[in-house]
Amino acid sequence: MGEIDRIAEPWGTRAAYGPGEFWPVRVDLRLDDGVRPADVDEWVQSATILHSNGDGLDIAVKDGRIVGVRGRADDRVNHGRLGPKDLFGYQANNSADRLTTPLVRRDGELVETDWDTAMAAVAGRTRDLLAERGPSSVGFYTTGQLFLEEYYTLALIARGGIGTNHLDGNTRLCTATAAAALKETFACDGQPGSYTDVDHADVIALYGHNMAETQTVLWTRILDRLAGPNPPKILCVDPRRTPVAAAATIHLAPKPGTNVALMNAILHEIIANEWIDRDYVDRHTIGYDELAKQVADCDPEWAAAICDVPPGDIRDAARLLGTAERLLSTVLQGFYQSHQATAAAVQVNNVNLLRGMLGRPGCGILQMNGQPTAENTRECGADGDLPGFRNWANDDQVADLAKVWNVDPTQIPHYSEPTHLMQMLRYVEDGSIRFLYVSGTNPAVSLPELARVRKLLSQERLFLVVQDIFLSETAELADVVLPAATWGEKTGTFTNADRTVHLSEKAVEPPGTARADLDIFLDYARRLELTDKDGEPLVKWTDAEGAFEAWKECSAGRPCDYSGLSYEKLRGGSGIQWPCNAEHPDGTERIYTNGEFWSEPSYCESYGKDLVTGAPLDPVEYKAMNPSGKAVLKAAEYLELHEPSTSEYPYLLTTGRTLYHFHTRTKTGRVRQLQNAAPEVWVEMSAYDAELQGWDEGDLLRISTSRGSVRARLRISGIRPATLFLPFHYGYWDAPDERSARAANELTATDWDPCSKQPLFKCAAARVERIGVGNAPSPAPTTTASKPVVAGVSPTRGGTDAVVLEHFPAKEDER
Repeated sequence: MGEIDRIAEPWGTRAAYGPGEFWPVRVDLRLDDGVRPADVDEWVQSATILHSNGDGLDIAVKDGRIVGVRGRADDRVNHGRLGPKDLFGYQANNSADRLTTPLVRRDGELVETDWDTAMAAVAGRTRDLLAERGPSSVGFYTTGQLFLEEYYTLALIARGGIGTNHLDGNTRLCTATAAAALKETFACDGQPGSYTDVDHADVIALYGHNMAETQTVLWTRILDRLAGPNPPKILCVDPRRTPVAAAATIHLAPKPGTNVALMNAILHEIIANEWIDRDYVDRHTIGYDELAKQVADCDPEWAAAICDVPPGDIRDAARLLGTAERLLSTVLQGFYQSHQATAAAVQVNNVNLLRGMLGRPGCGILQMNGQPTAENTRECGADGDLPGFRNWANDDQVADLAKVWNVDPTQIPHYSEPTHLMQMLRYVEDGSIRFLYVSGTNPAVSLPELARVRKLLSQERLFLVVQDIFLSETAELADVVLPAATWGEKTGTFTNADRTVHLSEKAVEPPGTARADLDIFLDYARRLELTDKDGEPLVKWTDAEGAFEAWKECSAGRPCDYSGLSYEKLRGGSGIQWPCNAEHPDGTERIYTNGEFWSEPSYCESYGKDLVTGAPLDPVEYKAMNPSGKAVLKAAEYLELHEPSTSEYPYLLTTGRTLYHFHTRTKTGRVRQLQNAAPEVWVEMSAYDAELQGWDEGDLLRISTSRGSVRARLRISGIRPATLFLPFHYGYWDAPDERSARAANELTATDWDPCSKQPLFKCAAARVERIGVGNAPSPAPTTTASKPVVAGVSPTRGGTDAVVLEHFPAKEDER
């Protein structure tokens, strides 16, 4: 047993293991100062809520207050390990500035009120608009951090009750391209792979995925493989020299916006060298001839001229992928938020399909999520989908959903694809959406082109409802603010990026009169008097478990089948992967085994789209193209950036995360250890560019695009030349005098991928000027060194920042 500062050592100590072995258990624990394990009154089962990994943990409760957390040793996801946000983030629950009572706007100011007054205003304005303007005047924008039960209830209210097509989640910003890429290749959402593929793979390829900072525990798993016998080789595609790049066998750093060109060159090499499983391709895929034709002239020299990557490095990367015996591919925001997002992510799928690397240990694809419950928004229909991965363009599937809900099929809007967020904002801007209900997210900081976003959210004609746990920048603009309970203060389930379902039990009471999001939605539905076609209440459940049982009925027989799960089954052990049903009572580790897909025309979730225009294929086209329901090898032509660098704006700006913060810092910015580790926004620039300008570490720079400017201290890093990086977490709630000076999204463009409709945050043309000479170091260079130096935090022994690590040997029968 030992102690280690997990701010300075975010991935903890190594527990080396080899291919096919069981990942050794290590239980990470953190308790408040002066609290010992023996002092804890109760340990309550849960999982992590500040990233998409889904680490199983227990919440420590003492005197009705959360005082710590520990990893769950038997959980399949993390084997007891926790990351820095897991270990310290719970403290945000106890913040003194939690919202505790509803607020309404009177005479231009938000003032406290009671729940009945607030909810009467929300429901009353909804009813008025439905009578005056119809369902399309009402829109909902939710998060990736609620529970499955809450998303499903919201989807039923919006789609089956109100009948609006305007429902989306902020998962549009992080995971929409993951869903779109899976639909393009497999005609259905759902992650093919499993985290356990890390235990078996001999090559792991990470495309635009800085796993070391976005999923610290999964990166710990890879580090432990790298420390063991027969370690996997790593391919990293990222314009920055991240910790992943530092550990990589091959690091490709393409120019932002050129991912499709790079992938086409890799595919060219794989095909030209015949590194293909011909039998798998012939039996289980369509589209090979079109793909081969598309990439025939895309040799490494062609790509090198576009991507600014040496052609020899591209060949080496292709050889690594083409000769792998067990290939695991992961993708995240470096592809999802960049130019030609869906097209690029689909090409990653193509690599694994050409190699026949699916459905076997170590052979998988993980089109990753950015948020803890992003998978649930997609399953439950709380974003641009229908519940249960149903196809909005398939009348039989819509009728099936209507039967589950006992409503007329015409009540469920399916005249067009569900409205995505960016289009919803345009409807707000032109006045057709007059009511916007925002739950658990902060668009006034997280969306692109913030000056525009603030303007449209502040419109007099828009009735803005915000349901949150803090008075965020968005809540400050609201007409009604509803105080919500958060993780640890309510019960529900959520599903991580590899389809693992966890139960999170209520551990403590929420502060003041704050309510669970589910209870608020149920109150809203009651006040609207929503009914089914028999005149009975549309929403028939009154608690979380009742909502889960209803969801099981909705998901039964669909790809995301939860019918074999229950709260009781999820209690006390590990999370379980869907589909879980009578056929797979213990869950399903990998899908698409033996080349069996969910892409049959009558069953599939999507018929696919044109990768350039986003235009959907109709059912007749799809059935003619793929009558047998195979996987689709979908080719993509490289297109030039919409906003290339110019003499006036000579840099390309990309945005992203730091491991110490989550989204707009509404939680992590209130946690001392996490905030001290990354207290201020910074800008990264290459050593070459800094030397060319004569600038030094810590200088104060102004970064500008045609949309605005931000001030940040310079951090000199291993980023590629002519490229800048800004973390997007920093808003204004804790720095009101610096409005328009800290948020990266002051600079980003209102532009999105044609297929996934995901905003493009990673390729804006920018310029930089020095406005101050720095004499202090910039924030910690966590992304440029494998062992970070943390500004403002020093290792402690036994103090607040200390974490006990307990190591347990693996049991022989656990694999």
